[in-house]
Amino acid sequence: MIHPLQRLLGLLIAALALLVGFSYAPDRPVQTLVARWAPPPSDFIELDGQLVHLRDEGPRDDPLPIVLLHGTSASLHTWEGWAAALRQRHRVISFDLPGFGLTGPSPSGDYRGDTYARFVLQLMDALKVQRFVLAGNSLGGEVAWRTATLAPHRVARLVLVDAAGYPFTPEQLPLGFKLARVPVLNRLADHLTPRFLVERSLQQVYGDPSKVSTGLVDRYYELTLREGNRHALVQRFQQMAHGADAARIATLRMPTLILWGRRDRLVPLDNAHLFQRDIRGSRLEVFDELGHVPQEEDPARTVKVVQEFLAAAQGAEASLVQCSTRARSNTSTSAPSPCDSSSRGSSARAAASPARRRRPLTSTLPRTTCTYASRAGSRASPARSAPSNSPARMDASAFSVNDPCAPVGDATSASRPRLAAASKCFCS
Repeated sequence: MIHPLQRLLGLLIAALALLVGFSYAPDRPVQTLVARWAPPPSDFIELDGQLVHLRDEGPRDDPLPIVLLHGTSASLHTWEGWAAALRQRHRVISFDLPGFGLTGPSPSGDYRGDTYARFVLQLMDALKVQRFVLAGNSLGGEVAWRTATLAPHRVARLVLVDAAGYPFTPEQLPLGFKLARVPVLNRLADHLTPRFLVERSLQQVYGDPSKVSTGLVDRYYELTLREGNRHALVQRFQQMAHGADAARIATLRMPTLILWGRRDRLVPLDNAHLFQRDIRGSRLEVFDELGHVPQEEDPARTVKVVQEFLAAAQGAEASLVQCSTRARSNTSTSAPSPCDSSSRGSSARAAASPARRRRPLTSTLPRTTCTYASRAGSRASPARSAPSNSPARMDASAFSVNDPCAPVGDATSASRPRLAAASKCFCS
């Protein structure tokens, strides 16, 4: 006769085996994800040995681009609603931070806040963007204000969306984040990620859980499985120290817009008031029905406030250009004030004209041809080109479901960076 405890143990083991069977989810190579999650205008750029997934949209002659930074376990896709509304009048740059999305894990394994901030500045250098508006949600918000403290002369304005920065106690921590913080269990998370866990975590960060669609869950789930991302998330939580550098926030002097969802159960609303208190002259907008990712949950409503903020930024930037130009050209002590509207003349127009004539980075540099071929060599896609003396860039439209291999070229061309992280091939 079987003892009741033995029967219970057997049932528990069977249930565990069943759970493991349904939850087992191996890492997915980035090549298998590009076709679905990196359609045009997605691009890739190599930066310090890492291939970064980015989108650079809108007019390239915009003197003050807006740069968008996503939060933990998210990707550039969280900004698609904002980007669609902004790109008609603004240059909009979004990208997957290291450890997330198609960019994947950092070669260094360093996911501290200032490391992310330096990464942002390095990427802007590669794109030849000197001054910009910087917006970020959650982790991205923390990276945004950290970047602004490291390089205040480059960040013209800040938009902080449910940003991290101060010590806080979550009202409700997403289940996936809880597991990533627990020793032993977080090792299992490298291989066991049930889809329902991702769905439940999303419902916990939305103000209205009914807005969490099947397509949204698909995106977060598949990009979580991108090779190395789950282990990177564990590393990030191990390195995280909320509030460690909060004193730096009060040093910020640029115009700042703070957006917050009142139903944010991860980073409480009182953090928004702390940002408003410490950043002199900042403006706070609270959305009663929204949660931790208001830019994703209701992009149309939240972006309207941002458009007003950016309109003011464009006007201020134009005045700054005119003032600085006139100040340099005025040699006589009797000359009009450089900021006097009546003194705007040909010098200011001449100074502004190069920005108007500026062409996209990839069209101003010598180009070299990349041949796109399948891994088996049985098919070849039309040739595409990439600048030969710029960071390696690759149009994601080169990938396809049946032909995921990217540029193949001259293996002896050591001067061109490999695009191996996403393509296993490289540009000649």
